Amino acid sequence: MRNPFPPLFALVLALTLGYGTVLHAQQRPVLEITLPEAAQVATTGPVVQARNMLSLSKVRELLAASFPLRLHFRVELWSEGSLLNQIERTAEYDVVVRYTAMDKQYEVVQVVNDRPLPLGKYARLEDAEAAVARRTRVAITALPVGRRQYYLATLETTMLSLTDLDEVERWLRGDLQPGLTGKANPGTIITRGLRTVAAKLLGSESREYEASTPMFRVP
Repeated sequence: MRNPFPPLFALVLALTLGYGTVLHAQQRPVLEITLPEAAQVATTGPVVQARNMLSLSKVRELLAASFPLRLHFRVELWSEGSLLNQIERTAEYDVVVRYTAMDKQYEVVQVVNDRPLPLGKYARLEDAEAAVARRTRVAITALPVGRRQYYLATLETTMLSLTDLDEVERWLRGDLQPGLTGKANPGTIITRGLRTVAAKLLGSESREYEASTPMFRVP
């Protein structure tokens, strides 16, 4: 059963009520990337973790108004050059969080290579945030070369647009067929909506985070 309130109306209502309440203490969002053991850097990828990504009050208000949050992760392997460092390999994945008012649950889904991996449904926002903070081993490994290397992780968090809501809902249910969006696939649907009308009401809700590992050599 669909939310009886349009998303934009629900957003305005959430904001109106929110201004009269005391917001919970916000914790700073943190992106981390960790190297494997030194003996495993040539065969095992780094671990990425994004903590406190749902802690900001504006993000919580938009989620409560049924606007999905998309977290796009990109991990790059760089090698040290004589003049300029060089990018060698990349890996990307997404995490999508949405709140369904009728079920009163937060759904968290990880998307790797356009394939959704459900991370659970939660009644408490804190539990959904813990699912987002799940440590992820990235499928990228260092090169067997003598040059020093390092990993760079970037994360962009964006509230998806009003026009994406129905498609995201169908996609999460597994109902989406190629004919509904031309040549689009689930991955391209998730990559749309970098700016939204609702986000502009609150100020820009597209945020970027960055983290890197120390330099290392492959033994």
